Amino acid sequence: MTERPAPSNPAPSNPAPSSIDPAEVAKFQAMAREWWDPSGKFKPLHMLNPTRLDYVTAQIAAQFGRDLSAPAPFEGLRLLDIGCGGGLMAEPMARLGATVTGADAAEGNIAIARLHAGEQDLAIDYRATTAEALAAEGHRFDVVMALEIVEHVADPAQFIATCRELVAPGGMLIQSTLNRTARSFGAAILGAEWIMRWLPRGTHDWRRFITPDELARMTEAAGLRVVDRCGMVFNPLGWSWSLSHRDLSVNYAMTALRDG
Repeated sequence: MTERPAPSNPAPSNPAPSSIDPAEVAKFQAMAREWWDPSGKFKPLHMLNPTRLDYVTAQIAAQFGRDLSAPAPFEGLRLLDIGCGGGLMAEPMARLGATVTGADAAEGNIAIARLHAGEQDLAIDYRATTAEALAAEGHRFDVVMALEIVEHVADPAQFIATCRELVAPGGMLIQSTLNRTARSFGAAILGAEWIMRWLPRGTHDWRRFITPDELARMTEAAGLRVVDRCGMVFNPLGWSWSLSHRDLSVNYAMTALRDG
């Protein structure tokens, strides 16, 4: 497998301190070997992934004028998946033609991601590193994905500000996370951790969940323009996920642009 190097620019002189939370990194490091088991601890993400992918690809296609029916619609776009885990989103983005860099602070996640990408013959530049380190090295991307990560970092506002530095002018940041509501406590903690036991107890801390208004304020304070908010809704009767611009009460995504 030949990895593609991420684009570089001169590094800024005062890199921000790391926003990673070592305890949160350790949680996912311990589960790294199960990333590609659809019935394992990451079963909720495997179920959610097609809906996340629908949202992300539609936002990218609209911003960059790409035809999703083309063989490689994202060819020429530089994409960073920060907090990439085992590569559940990085791999489909690479298949769509993007030049993908996947970064995660947990080395075990990166090891699994590299192994799986190699088995799929996908050229993805996986790095065991942080957003702050990439920004300090001067990397810039057309698209930055920060999916299911902002609720796990030590300082969400600082993390989003760093993500903004990683977005090239004219580019976009796509985030997804969990709303802080009674419904999200029931779904993500009582349901996924305590009842269904898909995830170990303590994987999520409801107090760290972020409302859409809070996320929008932090994103705009970082110098980005929020252009879309969308819920991702689970239907227990159909055992399926769908997108909804009305229901952001549990899982949701947000797109923001860097105008300059």
